Amino acid sequence: MNRLNSCFEKLGADKRKALIPFITAGDPNPAFTEPMMHALVDAGADIIELGIPFSDPMADGPVIQRASERALAAGTSLEEVLNIVKSFRATNQTTPIVLMGYLNPVEIMGYERFAKKAQIVGVDGILIVDLPPEEMGEFQPLLQAHDIEPIFLVAPTTTSERIKIIAEKSAGYLYYVSIKGVTGSANLDVSAVADKVAEIRQHTNLPIGVGFGIKNAETAAKIAKVSDAVIVGSAIVKQIETGNQDKLLETIPAFVRELREAMDKV
Repeated sequence: MNRLNSCFEKLGADKRKALIPFITAGDPNPAFTEPMMHALVDAGADIIELGIPFSDPMADGPVIQRASERALAAGTSLEEVLNIVKSFRATNQTTPIVLMGYLNPVEIMGYERFAKKAQIVGVDGILIVDLPPEEMGEFQPLLQAHDIEPIFLVAPTTTSERIKIIAEKSAGYLYYVSIKGVTGSANLDVSAVADKVAEIRQHTNLPIGVGFGIKNAETAAKIAKVSDAVIVGSAIVKQIETGNQDKLLETIPAFVRELREAMDKV
């Protein structure tokens, strides 16, 4: 069983919701990422979304765009991202890792080579923002053959008909983008999120994670009430950008611990 499925099964049995932090691999440098991944797990993360740095991250707001720029400037390639996952797996064989990014780096590496290496190093899922389910083509069976779950986005504007198509192609979990706009923008309307999650549930039994715009423990707790997973990216990446670099392995886990505690009270 894929680690993602096992994780959500265990969380369901424990009546808990998944906490999924996002960080960009290689930000501010490749050596930082693996220790931060372990620190996130120790702080209560159930799954880690690891961003593949890309020069034109069109779905991301300025915070994560700048994270990609820093990671690329530090020499972080897709190959390096996979090496980071391999190193993480040397001491953690259980926490699911989902790569999130854009198609270009994967195409350059080659679908088959990527799928093989991703499985070998211990990747569990991938979310490619600019690859819709209809255009998966040969990539879909390659992912399936290598036990890597394809994860897709659902937006506030996605129709019921479209949700059904996305759900049929998805595995692991569905990622609901809770706001209209890029990552880190606007404020959440929790009641609107609840309504859309209920609509999505009509078309799938997959867990539903909610991300974009979750900035604090209070909001994380509210979203945990209506979803299966809370995904937090920009609020963490912003701390990497602006925080005391010598204290990040303390301050960011402390923030994640606050999210975990708030969610567990729901």
